[in-house]
Amino acid sequence: MKPMLPRVRTPAGAPRAGLLLSRLAGVQLLLLLFTGCATHPDYATQFRFPVEWGSIEAGRQTFVALQCHQCHSVNGVTLPAFEGESPVRLELGGEIAYVKTYADLVTSIVNPNHVLSDEYLRQLPPGERRAAQSVMPFNEQMTVAQLIDLVTFLNSRYVLIDGYSEIYYR
Repeated sequence: MKPMLPRVRTPAGAPRAGLLLSRLAGVQLLLLLFTGCATHPDYATQFRFPVEWGSIEAGRQTFVALQCHQCHSVNGVTLPAFEGESPVRLELGGEIAYVKTYADLVTSIVNPNHVLSDEYLRQLPPGERRAAQSVMPFNEQMTVAQLIDLVTFLNSRYVLIDGYSEIYYR
């Protein structure tokens, strides 16, 4: 036999009102969570940095000043010839089949070992690919403004392949 719990007397309608309020609070919480996770339709086609807009031309100048052109070319951009040795040659920009976000670009700049491109790995001897590290140096003197401009410049050089459809999660 189950033990009987004492009944608490409440005014008529009180349990329903409490249930309604808890459901309403749950719906509000879900709306708040979904609002924070929504991406904007211009996310892939228009560069948005949380701090400020960058300059494509200033980014190009930063690219050259930081000697990124030692190892990188940029699709559709004529850069000065690098005088010196280049350990690898990698093209940035061009057609891609997925959205490259500003977060992807910032991560690639500040932590080049995070993801090594297939193009880079193909330039290495097969026996070195598994333990490969990027030869890209970290520039401690780069300012935040330079990083924003550099990412704006690089972002402007990527083009989504025709037929690609973006999916937004809301």
